Amino acid sequence: MRRKLDLRTGRPVWFAYRVQSIPIEKLTRDVKADVAIVGMGISGAMIAEALTAEGMSVVCIDRRGPMKGSTSATTALVQFEIDQPLTKLSQMIDRAKAERGWRRSRLAIESLFTRIEELGIACGIDRRASLYLAGNVLGPGDLAEEAGLRRQAGIAAFHLTPRPLADRFGIERGGAILSHGNLTLDPRKLTAGLLLKAVERGARLFTPVEATKIASSRNEVSIATRNGPTISAAHAVLATGYELPDLVPAAKHRIISTWAIATRPQPKAIWPEEAFIWEASDPYLYMRATCDGRVICGGEDEDFSDEEQRDALLKEKAAKLSEKLGRLFPKLDTTPEFAWAGSFGTTATGLPYIGRIPSRPRIHAVMGYGGNGITYSQIASEIVASALAGRDDADTDLYAFKR
Repeated sequence: MRRKLDLRTGRPVWFAYRVQSIPIEKLTRDVKADVAIVGMGISGAMIAEALTAEGMSVVCIDRRGPMKGSTSATTALVQFEIDQPLTKLSQMIDRAKAERGWRRSRLAIESLFTRIEELGIACGIDRRASLYLAGNVLGPGDLAEEAGLRRQAGIAAFHLTPRPLADRFGIERGGAILSHGNLTLDPRKLTAGLLLKAVERGARLFTPVEATKIASSRNEVSIATRNGPTISAAHAVLATGYELPDLVPAAKHRIISTWAIATRPQPKAIWPEEAFIWEASDPYLYMRATCDGRVICGGEDEDFSDEEQRDALLKEKAAKLSEKLGRLFPKLDTTPEFAWAGSFGTTATGLPYIGRIPSRPRIHAVMGYGGNGITYSQIASEIVASALAGRDDADTDLYAFKR
């Protein structure tokens, strides 16, 4: 039904922290539900929690198991700033739509924070400032223009010149945009908490289960599995990360390879305010601190999807990331204690695809999240839940397959 990808390799830092066990079942007979979700990563978990909150019966399947795909490979900089700067996105699509996309991402961060707090999920969530450093894509003057455009859109942004940037954060660079209110968290703990909440409301999780064929009629979706039993539902949601089923239309979407490292805990060496840091560069560098003082640093992205080629570069890319991190913060011990590689899907505009598959109105898909996986998972859960509950979402058109 779809190409199977090795979505990550190495040992992501999140495996250093324990998560709650997830109650899974073996699929031994046919089952029915209001909604069948394919995928038990962060997107599938968010959607399952949102739909069970609406009172719908939910069945989730995954061919690997909960959190065994690309969710564990994320570096979890949960930001509203999307991959495409507002200045550039406004040139690619209608400016009003570009501003809506940025505002929706900003709102998603607030909604996610509130959601986690209300559900009482212990995932180390906290607020963080974010620094977007001048680089080879946007220089100091470009950043000043970008900050101004964000403010015109109603999004707070502060342009820092070199002296304030150095005085406040100890970073020598031509300038930066300072933003506030982004989130730091543990993605595996969040995913586990959301799945457990969905199970508490009656969701059933079956794994390992591989979908081999998905068929839809006017009234039903039928999912055939390699195990033999069939899953029948009024609707299906494909939250399969970057393993795209054949029935998903060929959109302007490509798969990127990326690498990341994490250091030993060194809380006293972390830069001021533990701000997220990322560059307006290609290839870009980004970093964050964990709650116990490790530094996670990622980037060096390359535009290919071959897993063997990606994995063969892990040692070289980890060394490059360590070197770049050391140049920015000479007092840090940048020796990697963890190093991993992964793949992610992205789009030219930086906006994902979320919504009904054309000609298959009972099947929803979510794809092309780029560097904003968790933020876009929150938006996907809102849009899908509204659609299946019969409500309108004002931003459906921004993310639709036909846009």
